[in-house]
Amino acid sequence: MKTAVFNYQQERGWSVPTFPQLDSENTLVLTFGSRNGFADGAFLENLSNAYPTAHFLGCSTSGEVLGTSIMDDSVVVAICRFDSTRLRSAVAPIQTSKESFAVGNRLAHDLLAPDLRGVFVLSDGMCVNGSELVNGFNQALPPDTVITGGLAGDGDRFQKTWILRQRQRVNGYVSAIGFYGDRIKIGHGSKGGWDVFGIEREVTRSEENVLYEIDGRSALSLYKEYLGELAAGLPANALLFPLSLRRGKTDNAGLVRTILSIDEKAQSMTFAGDIPLGSHVRFMRANFDRLVDGAMEAAQLARKDSGEECLAIAISCVGRRLVLRDRAEEEIEAVRDSLPASAHLIGFYSYGEISPSANGRCELHNQTMTLTTLSET
Repeated sequence: MKTAVFNYQQERGWSVPTFPQLDSENTLVLTFGSRNGFADGAFLENLSNAYPTAHFLGCSTSGEVLGTSIMDDSVVVAICRFDSTRLRSAVAPIQTSKESFAVGNRLAHDLLAPDLRGVFVLSDGMCVNGSELVNGFNQALPPDTVITGGLAGDGDRFQKTWILRQRQRVNGYVSAIGFYGDRIKIGHGSKGGWDVFGIEREVTRSEENVLYEIDGRSALSLYKEYLGELAAGLPANALLFPLSLRRGKTDNAGLVRTILSIDEKAQSMTFAGDIPLGSHVRFMRANFDRLVDGAMEAAQLARKDSGEECLAIAISCVGRRLVLRDRAEEEIEAVRDSLPASAHLIGFYSYGEISPSANGRCELHNQTMTLTTLSET
């Protein structure tokens, strides 16, 4: 396995004088870029010409990660040629969040094979219910298949996101790539670091990822009470105060959910993942040191199943970046310090993270740092 990482900026061009000669049918070209960066078609044309037989996968971001740097209005690229691992790509359109389960299930069936070991997924970040998308994959794939990935971002604008389809940027699609064979090693880790506060409340009215009532009260009005003056900045300010979700009283692990949009008329909030009826929620707020520690723990978990020579893909929620601000690079540095010295690190800030939980089942996460490592034995 051979890997190279570099970046592209409109005003500066490529950060490498020539592209690494790594094209093959088992080469993955992974690209993460800002909406403005993706608008420049030159970088895609350059990459397509250099890697005509490779598999392309990519999405728009809320910030790009390369090494220990966080960038904006750029595109970061990883070229990974596998020696003994077979790759297969799949892509499907999605128009509404109600199609999420079916789309995930369809992509899983497209990739399913006896030697499938893992799937990496990138999805449009605006028109998808990430929980149902993941459930669709889980229903079709064996439980030992590692599923990771994330939802595309658009800064803090929440207007339009992109993924790559046939080497062209499009919105309203989900793409995935499967890894096949006994030589591939896929590590994963996902951690948060937020503090809960206030009493735990019950979800008394919801529909999939739309929350209407908590404890019989309007969810939006209750949320605004907690935010106070910050409520004027919704939905972006909701990234600073996500919800902790437990599906039942016996669920001790919990998930984090963050808001994609609000509806003043319906007094509702739409989340990146499901908010099941009868589940229990608490409000959360940032603890700077714990966020950085969580990123480090995620990398340590991913390293357990990683070779020394690996590609590490970091997907962190945009909410973490908005909270950490000038300290955001600290979580990236904590990740890098926890990985093998020879690892290549690339990633992006997202609207949702896909990774197995502690129980082994793949879930949609929000406000976490999620790591995927790829290596071969």
